[in-house]
Amino acid sequence: MKFRRTLTAAAVAVLSLSATGCVRGALMNAGGTYTIKFAHVTTAATPKGQAADFFAADVEKRTNGRVRVQVYPNSELYGDKDEMQAIQSNSVQMLAPASAKFTTVAPALQVLDLPYLFETPDEIPQVAAPDTQVGRAIYANKDLEAKGMKVLGLWDSGMKQIHSNNRTVSPSDMVGKKYRIQPSDVLRTQFEKWGGIPTPLAFAEVYNGLQQGVIDGGENTWSNIQSQKMHTVQKYITASDHGYIGYVLIINKSFFDKLPPDLQRDVEASATEASRVNRERSAQLELESRKKIEATGNTEIVSLTPEQRQTLRDAVLPSVYLQYRDAIGPEIVDELLARKKLR
Repeated sequence: MKFRRTLTAAAVAVLSLSATGCVRGALMNAGGTYTIKFAHVTTAATPKGQAADFFAADVEKRTNGRVRVQVYPNSELYGDKDEMQAIQSNSVQMLAPASAKFTTVAPALQVLDLPYLFETPDEIPQVAAPDTQVGRAIYANKDLEAKGMKVLGLWDSGMKQIHSNNRTVSPSDMVGKKYRIQPSDVLRTQFEKWGGIPTPLAFAEVYNGLQQGVIDGGENTWSNIQSQKMHTVQKYITASDHGYIGYVLIINKSFFDKLPPDLQRDVEASATEASRVNRERSAQLELESRKKIEATGNTEIVSLTPEQRQTLRDAVLPSVYLQYRDAIGPEIVDELLARKKLR
């Protein structure tokens, strides 16, 4: 069933012009209000979906209805393959794509794909704070600005787990198996180091890919696995916490720049508040989703011993970091390696 916030007839009429990429037509509606189309690829129940809905309600309240937001979840409006082009053409004004989507657009953002970037979710606010090298790569990214995008926040999905039809506790268990990845060079290298065959596949196609045997497994958060029912077609989930899925909240820069200054501040404030809400709900939903998966009895949750966890880690650290040091930025990678006491 389609979900959207359609708030004025005038908004709908004017938004039809945005499909042509006309920034002025999409900017202000006849009633003096501004409408934002916000598309994402996950369900409304995920941390991203909940944060998007919160943002929509909060910005409308802050602006007394001068800014309205239409939220399109679950690839309803644009999917993995076309959402980046859509925001650059202003066919949609806001997205929250996974960081892996920016590999070719903003190479420094590949930092968020590095394995074991965060040891625990509690590290995220510190490691990715705006005054760190990682934070500057996100919030002050010149490549994104040059492509017409402005960063408003970093949203969590959670830590990645390995799901598969074979019990996975070491790299040897992955040899020759096909694992779905997002289109990221870093993720490709990670699975190659583990002996797997990385297979890029759109998020909306993962369930069918698993069901039909196109792929043997993949990596994802508890909430994404549960909400997309991946666990119903997978025998094992290894609680690996080996990586992070984060979403970069972006807005079309031309659209944002043409908003009145007070509305720019309100949009940024709502984005900041939505980021806080996202982090809280992400942590809660990850716990709830794992419990729901366990309750089905369909999928075995595999816990790693410290030795098994270290074996997986040693296969990719520091080699993956060093391989992408120049692409991501030497100063960024060196700061991370120093933090992990690997240099």
